[in-house]
Amino acid sequence: MTDGADPSPGARPDERPSWTMVTWSAVRALGSTAALVALYYALPLSQSAAWVAVAMLVAGLVLLVALVTLQVRLIVAARFPGLRAVEALATSVPLFLLMFASTYVVLTAISAGNFSQPLNRTNALYFAVTVFATVGFGDITAKTDTAQLLVTVQMLLDLVILGLGARIILGAVTRGRQRRARAAPPRR
Repeated sequence: MTDGADPSPGARPDERPSWTMVTWSAVRALGSTAALVALYYALPLSQSAAWVAVAMLVAGLVLLVALVTLQVRLIVAARFPGLRAVEALATSVPLFLLMFASTYVVLTAISAGNFSQPLNRTNALYFAVTVFATVGFGDITAKTDTAQLLVTVQMLLDLVILGLGARIILGAVTRGRQRRARAAPPRR
């Protein structure tokens, strides 16, 4: 496994992961992203009510905070913290974006007038990503107070994820590398 909790007894702090470890890490990262996207397309979102959308988003954000907390601990304890961080980001960022996309799909199902055009799952995911990336093409816009408030919440949380989230993940990688360096036997 790429990220064992304990470094190998003879591990050096400057040791690099093997190509096999890097490959498996990439496979796990792509696999978790693919599983989340498949789940997004499989969930019955169009039959939801407004309160379900809000509850789903709040529960998803709580789940995201718990997931990131667990991932930070795993990064610090990992044999190769950088690889573990890539896997963590490959789960956390798509989960965040898919939660908002799901909420946008539900808002469109409730009222097609919430956005400048009715959103299917692909449009909603595209919109969530353009908001996250701060691209703002203007082809899809929030039209109602509810939709505008939700998009505003996403924009604010995007800033938190890009700033604080990146700092936390990078800090965990640094702590993991420092822990590994302390655990390594002295060089002869």
